[in-house]
Amino acid sequence: MSRSSPGVRRVVAILNFFADHPGQTFTLTDLVRALKLSRATCHGLLAGLVDAGYLYRTSDKSYLLGPALVAIGEGAKAHFSPLQAAQPEMRVLADAFDLTCSATFRERTDVVIRERATAVSHLGNSVPRGTRLPLAPQFASLFFPWAPQAEVDAWLEEVEPAPSPEQIDAMRQGIAFIRENGFLFSIRNPSVEGESGSSDWLQDSRYENTPVLPQFALNPDADYRLVFVQTPVLDARRQVAFVIGLQGYSRLYKGSEVQTIGQRLCEARDRISAFITHAPTAREQAGGK
Repeated sequence: MSRSSPGVRRVVAILNFFADHPGQTFTLTDLVRALKLSRATCHGLLAGLVDAGYLYRTSDKSYLLGPALVAIGEGAKAHFSPLQAAQPEMRVLADAFDLTCSATFRERTDVVIRERATAVSHLGNSVPRGTRLPLAPQFASLFFPWAPQAEVDAWLEEVEPAPSPEQIDAMRQGIAFIRENGFLFSIRNPSVEGESGSSDWLQDSRYENTPVLPQFALNPDADYRLVFVQTPVLDARRQVAFVIGLQGYSRLYKGSEVQTIGQRLCEARDRISAFITHAPTAREQAGGK
């Protein structure tokens, strides 16, 4: 991986330092001490940032964030979306596996498909953007893999009709599988014949009769009739921002293939999460120490 120049890292270190201390002013001596920079180097960088409007030098010779940087920050905040990073990753995944890749957001007890990328062979069959579906407890583990138990319990109390013991147990097992593997996969229930275009089964508490079942063990040599392979994308608070997943499978897949798909999803997830959460410390940016 290429590295930025020392000069760029020092500038970023200064800006990150101010961002970490909003509303405060600092003198040249403060910054030299905090960032371990030479006085001459720090003074030159500060002068350049003041000229650009990124910092402001007060009459008492201290510094604070400047109007140009505030405007940039407000613009970035207004237009920021994690889907900016997700969209190209989803396109690569959809084309690589000849499937449909979706980004699903949770809204209380529902899920909404906000974005999708579809391989050419699935253009007429993918679920459209904006589709809203109830979130069945057996799949809710994707949105709570590292949530406190109290948060999980509070969500389960909101679900109507009340989840069955089997659904709650499936959610618990799903959380454990995601923590270990990073993704969750589901298969078509072999005991339920045919396919229904209705989503009514998502609200059906008869867990064993649903056409799609999450799996909690992965045998590399076994065959699976896949429906979904999904992974949660985490935000800076280690909460799930949304879930990305691949669907549209039309053949049996070996467990080893499922593992490969899951790994590719996890790699894309990590890059998206890095986009959402990346905030290097001033010390890291100053010297990479």
